[in-house]
Amino acid sequence: MLLISCPWCGPRDEIEFHCGGEAHIVRPDPETASDAVWADYLFMRTNPKGPMAERWLHSHGCRRWFNAVRDTTTHQFLAVYRMGEPPPAGLLDRVAQPQGAEAVLQEVVVEPLAPESALPGEKQ
Repeated sequence: MLLISCPWCGPRDEIEFHCGGEAHIVRPDPETASDAVWADYLFMRTNPKGPMAERWLHSHGCRRWFNAVRDTTTHQFLAVYRMGEPPPAGLLDRVAQPQGAEAVLQEVVVEPLAPESALPGEKQ
């Protein structure tokens, strides 16, 4: 079982927490943002292999939000810090930063999956 260290309560079991997604995303001004910038803010997130800054909620404990830097390949928590506090010095230099709507999108080629056999009890 994974232990997550809440900045207020200390180490607790992972079942007490809920991930709130990527941290440190700047909200654009809805009055002046273009549709592309607003869509980027709502839907586009980095998906790095390695350290990533995330928001976490201690939903079955103190019910407070906090930030954490977690390695997505090992699930190891590298640091936790309270909302509003600066991240640990030098740690976010290794974290992938969100890209804006102006970034060039790469074409992604998706290969179709092979057809699966019928589930038990279904006719083929």
